[in-house]
Amino acid sequence: MNVVLTYNLKKKDATKPADYFSEFDSEETVNAIASALKSRGHTIDCVDVERKDIISYFRNNRIDMVFNIAEGTRGRFRESEIPAILDYLNIPYTGSGTFSLAVALNKALTKKILRAENIPTPLFQLFIKGNEKLNADLKFPLIVKPNYEGSAKGINSSNVVHDPAELYKKAQEIIGLYNQGVLIEEFIEGKELTVGILENGIPAILPILEIDFSSCTKSGEYFYSWRMKEYQGDSEQGLTPTFHCPARLDKETEKLVKDTALRTHRAIGCQDMSRTDIRLNKDNVPYVLEINPLPGLNPKESNFPLMVNAAGIKYDEMIEAVLMSAYQRRKLRHG
Repeated sequence: MNVVLTYNLKKKDATKPADYFSEFDSEETVNAIASALKSRGHTIDCVDVERKDIISYFRNNRIDMVFNIAEGTRGRFRESEIPAILDYLNIPYTGSGTFSLAVALNKALTKKILRAENIPTPLFQLFIKGNEKLNADLKFPLIVKPNYEGSAKGINSSNVVHDPAELYKKAQEIIGLYNQGVLIEEFIEGKELTVGILENGIPAILPILEIDFSSCTKSGEYFYSWRMKEYQGDSEQGLTPTFHCPARLDKETEKLVKDTALRTHRAIGCQDMSRTDIRLNKDNVPYVLEINPLPGLNPKESNFPLMVNAAGIKYDEMIEAVLMSAYQRRKLRHG
């Protein structure tokens, strides 16, 4: 199969904020996916989607399938950019479609869908201007997040606020830096979990990953902040979470968490793979924080491959499963 791997490559640019390129992928990730596809007998071309002739490239080359990990370039629907082009050109691709990618990047809209599906998610409010009256039902502590960002961009320990003064100060700061609405949601104290789903014919729920931040005292951060994701493993900064996969859960709670992740995957319309972030409160209620239809695939650092490995699936087998899931979907659609 002639496969094109589409991606955005991480860059260094002193004129941009430190977290500006954090959603983009490293050369290590691109090379690992390309190597896995080659090992399964596919012909591979790796394409950074920021090239100016990207549409001409798609038009003028024989492409059987696009393996898409591109985050897009700009705007609130950026993760949908490449899938939208491919849909227009009738070129098949892996992963979720334009609608699911656009919805998942909009935290508030995702949470509205979850609530409509009776999937637990923290109580929330969307601020547009930053001076809206706070919903009296919201209970402190709250966490303040940019509404249209991934990879924990704009999030650090100071985003957890304990009174209205802190809340409005942080909301105005985020609106000023990121030029977008701000999600205010109740901060759930409890276990941090993430659940991967890998499809190849039927959805397979991977072993639950528990991220334990009790060893991160030096950093002062006890959840997945941007620094925690970007510099994970840095002992000097105290960014050394402990991973438990499978998570330390009883069988009943494990089943409930997995069911919640699968329902979220289906509610947002994800395809081939997804990773759902969950906080398990003291009453063992799994609250969905968000879902990522484009989970990181770095074989050494990303959570999704870690869960895949815990399931006894090799990295190249996982990449092939994603590819074949998309291929079978294409066959069903076109016969």
